[in-house]
Amino acid sequence: MLPSMSPTEREQFLAATRVGVLCMTDTRDGDRAPLALPVWYSYEPGGDIVVEMGRATIKARLVRAAGRFSLCVQDERPPYRYVSVEGPVIVIEDPIDPAVRVALAERYLGPEQARAYLAATTDQLEHDITFRMRPQRWRTADFGAFAAEFADAEAGGDTRTH
Repeated sequence: MLPSMSPTEREQFLAATRVGVLCMTDTRDGDRAPLALPVWYSYEPGGDIVVEMGRATIKARLVRAAGRFSLCVQDERPPYRYVSVEGPVIVIEDPIDPAVRVALAERYLGPEQARAYLAATTDQLEHDITFRMRPQRWRTADFGAFAAEFADAEAGGDTRTH
């Protein structure tokens, strides 16, 4: 069994600034796997997941059609951890709220670089939409406990009988 996170741990992990991988059912023809693409997102513990994307993109069309998506976020540095969350889209904001766009840019780029990015991409205000997803199912893993056990064994602290 994978070592999982508590609800508080998983929400704090998801609230940290990481790139997420958005996954949705790809219904363009009968022979496709789910589509998975990197996205910026925002999340506050106990709240909804917010993602922004171009209105005309395939990912936006697929999320609209499915009415739900999954988001997987990981920390690939040892000890490896991840949170995967899935749920229904509860709100589609079209057009995008400029404040949401600013908040996402500042989250990932910092205030100074975000200003330059936002100035260079003002057309996204006309072409982007926001999806808000209500977390429904969670999957998590935190290999920190395993890492600590392995470190103890390496240091000679393993007292288990083999």
